[in-house]
This record gives sequence, C-alpha cells and structure tokens, in this order.
Amino acid sequence: MALSTSSNFVSPDDAFRAIVEAHRGLTEAQSADLDAALVLVLANHIGDLDVLREAIALAKRRTLDASQQQQQQQQ
Repeated sequence: MALSTSSNFVSPDDAFRAIVEAHRGLTEAQSADLDAALVLVLANHIGDLDVLREAIALAKRRTLDASQQQQQQQQ
C-alpha cells in the first residue's frame, strides 16, 4: 500500500471540523493526549509499517518547513 496524500474524504472540511471540535474544551495537555491517541488508533488502522514511516517522514518535513517559514517571517 502506498501513502495517499490526496484527500480521501467526500467532505474534507467536515473531517477537519470534526478534528477541531474534538479538541474543543480540552486543556493543552488533554489536546496533546487526544492527538497522540488519535495517531496511534489511525496508525493501527493503517497497519503497514512502511506507509506509517512514510507518513511520519512527510509530517515531520511539513512541520519543520512550517517552522522555518515562521522564523523567516519574523526576521
């Protein structure tokens, strides 16, 4: 199985909204715990270590790129 990076949702905005709503009313620590639990549940659902590793690398790259862009904008 290859990592799919295009939207697989009929309504991506609804999927995003569901994730945002799940965090509503939580503390920062609870929100981080929710994210970690969600990652583990979805990783288990994927069930393919190669795809999981590819997803981790992509997410990390995007996170680092976003951080670098923010730093450049602040200068």
